[in-house]
Amino acid sequence: MSTTVHTLPRQTLAHEPGMPAASSLGLPPPQPGRRRLSSQSLMGQEREIEIEHAGQLYRLRLTSLGKLILTK
Repeated sequence: MSTTVHTLPRQTLAHEPGMPAASSLGLPPPQPGRRRLSSQSLMGQEREIEIEHAGQLYRLRLTSLGKLILTK
């Protein structure tokens, strides 16, 4: 069975163009040594993506109410 793995660039996203800054949303700053990614940068225009972790496949889905659901 062939598996395709797509990798994302390793970066910290504090603010994306067109998106409110985390500070204006009342979010705390990222913890030292932790990366913070926006869901939009992870999902792009998709409503569902697959994430491979430790040989297992997970689905990250955006609901119609704007919530994220991670399932195995």
